[in-house]
Amino acid sequence: MKIKNQLLAAALCCFAIAAQAEKLTSPDGKLVMDFNLNSKGTPVYSLLFQGKTVIKPSTLGLELKKEDPEQKTDFEWTERTDKDQLDRKTDLMTGFVVRNTQTASFDETWTPVWGEEDKIRNHYNELAVTLEQPDNQRHIVIRFRLFNDGLGFRYEFPQQNNLNYFIIKEEHTQFAMTGDHTAFWIPGDYDTQEYDYTTSRLSEIRGLMKKAVTPNSSQTVFSPTGVQTALMMKTDDGLYINLHEAALIDYSCMSLNLDDKNMIFESWLTPDAQGDKGYMQTPCQSPWRTIMVSDDARDILASRLTLNLNDPCYIEDTSWIKPTKYIGVWWDMITGKGTWAYTDELPSVKLGKTNYAATQPNGKHSANTQNVKRYIDFAAQNGFDAVLVEGWNEGWEDWFGKSKDHVFDFVTPYPDFDVQEIHRYAAGKGVKIIMHHETSSSVRNYERHMDQAYQFMVDNGYNAVKSGYVGNIIPRGEHHYGQWMVDHYLHAVKKAADYKIMVNAHEAVRPTGLCRTWPNLIGNESARGTEYEAFGGNNLNHTTILPFTRLIGGPMDYTPGIFETDCSKMNPDNHSRVRSTLARQLALYVTMYSPLQMAADIPENYERFMDAFQFIKDVPVDWSESVYLEAEPGEYITIARREKGGKDWYVGCTNGYNNHKSELNLDFLTPGQRYEATIYADASDASWDKNPQAYTITKKTVTSKSRLKLNVVPGGGYAISIKAIQ
Repeated sequence: MKIKNQLLAAALCCFAIAAQAEKLTSPDGKLVMDFNLNSKGTPVYSLLFQGKTVIKPSTLGLELKKEDPEQKTDFEWTERTDKDQLDRKTDLMTGFVVRNTQTASFDETWTPVWGEEDKIRNHYNELAVTLEQPDNQRHIVIRFRLFNDGLGFRYEFPQQNNLNYFIIKEEHTQFAMTGDHTAFWIPGDYDTQEYDYTTSRLSEIRGLMKKAVTPNSSQTVFSPTGVQTALMMKTDDGLYINLHEAALIDYSCMSLNLDDKNMIFESWLTPDAQGDKGYMQTPCQSPWRTIMVSDDARDILASRLTLNLNDPCYIEDTSWIKPTKYIGVWWDMITGKGTWAYTDELPSVKLGKTNYAATQPNGKHSANTQNVKRYIDFAAQNGFDAVLVEGWNEGWEDWFGKSKDHVFDFVTPYPDFDVQEIHRYAAGKGVKIIMHHETSSSVRNYERHMDQAYQFMVDNGYNAVKSGYVGNIIPRGEHHYGQWMVDHYLHAVKKAADYKIMVNAHEAVRPTGLCRTWPNLIGNESARGTEYEAFGGNNLNHTTILPFTRLIGGPMDYTPGIFETDCSKMNPDNHSRVRSTLARQLALYVTMYSPLQMAADIPENYERFMDAFQFIKDVPVDWSESVYLEAEPGEYITIARREKGGKDWYVGCTNGYNNHKSELNLDFLTPGQRYEATIYADASDASWDKNPQAYTITKKTVTSKSRLKLNVVPGGGYAISIKAIQ
């Protein structure tokens, strides 16, 4: 009888679990998410798009670290705990029952401070499932939001008696693929995203990983099948799938590890110096895990799901946050023509103890007063907002590759850089100076100087800073993408907001839409940018992939606009070539969205091509409307954007390895309005390697009924300004 009662109880339990299946449908009905608990009480979800399976049944949950001070953390990246052997105290994956479900619908239109459009619709249906482990009397909430363009979900941990402080050992969120999809990926790494993208089948990642891992100043690759988000994929039946995360706050950055036998991705968090992956205190939550899907690649580019999953703006007065077009003392140093360092006589320097006045200048230091004035003059003459100056402050002689704690103080200039004179001269020309804070990843040093450095900026008229995190992190053992550094990056942005300073962070964690909440985060690098064109070059199709990957989370300071693509013209010892035609360099101002855009070349090179430079002078950095005309990841992207509050449009096309023919329908223009289109295109004999500066400029009158046909060479592109005729 006892056995029969146990069987009956088990049957009733299974029935109760099976009865908990929930379905969530997107507002337009095209996406359907199913949720249930399996026989082990493990949360399971799946996702369909127009009846096609996008995500097969995939499990959710976390594994906690044992509360044992003597336990040694296992830091072998090839092994994970057998999920069938989880300790009940550390298991937040099994044994759950559903205690409550709540559904809701939400529909709003909000106004970004800056963006690709001036209004963004935030429309979703929501399911919140409260789960309890009766054995441990612990409960969590899994919240799902289903938009027309994808799914977001996160773990929430309410305050409770049996789950207050806990350490995450692993997050076991799964994304089970339906097949061996084509993927556009970079290696999973705790410290850098500065890799070229590899295009391959999922099953080929393992065999291609060693080739994909190229040198960087700081890198920690964790798995032969690990990749980073945002991960873009295409299925054989024409679905486009993007996996990423949103609202990364007080948590470790998520990469993905592929089980290439079963084609299942699982979340892989960045560990700290002890190998732990998250220190949590309830109430708290994880970032959102996001899945975008469409049968049209343009919809992925148009998605604002990542922004919509972030909190609204926390800054009450945003009037000081200004989209900015700038030039800078930068490219000559990147190519090796000039130097950041003031002198070559010092084998080492110490903060506050080095007498630079007693040394001989090397004659190549770019950040000197007269040279910076030349850039200020060029900016003023051509309508640019600001000038970036790198290498102005003491300490550059031995900063790179050294594990130094006290590196820069961010306020002491070299003898040849007159801060007050530069401030006076720039203000007289109506030009701002952008500060540069290279931390050399000595983060503790940066935080001890941060208030003083920001106040120095305010006192000297700087309203924006480019920060950098080159090298291995100090405190030693921490990673660029771990929870400790994620907290630091946000701390820097919040602190900057107190001083009304905009932040452009390089080498930081890749964006996850936090610029909605903190719009003074006006730019990021966090990917392989134009500087690598001087270090050997980027793949020809690099800029046809980045908008589907890196830019999903926020704008990138890609630093386009290089007109002299032969780096030996800058430095005879540098034999790199920028793998792009001049026309494509113009197009990037439209296709690589950012409210912070740099004309990255030196003034002399622009002065040789002032007719083409006109497009860079004209193109805005803030938009009211964006239309995605053509898109195929790895092949081509063509985007049209309307200037903020105006009638004029700008079009850009960036192309990959193959010739491309565009047939543009201009029906996005206002009916009845006539426009003058100025078309900057590859010449018929243009090629990125042999004839990159061959371009044509043509003008024609167009309307909403016009059609344009344009040919694009490999590594090429075109840019069009379409100005309303009054």
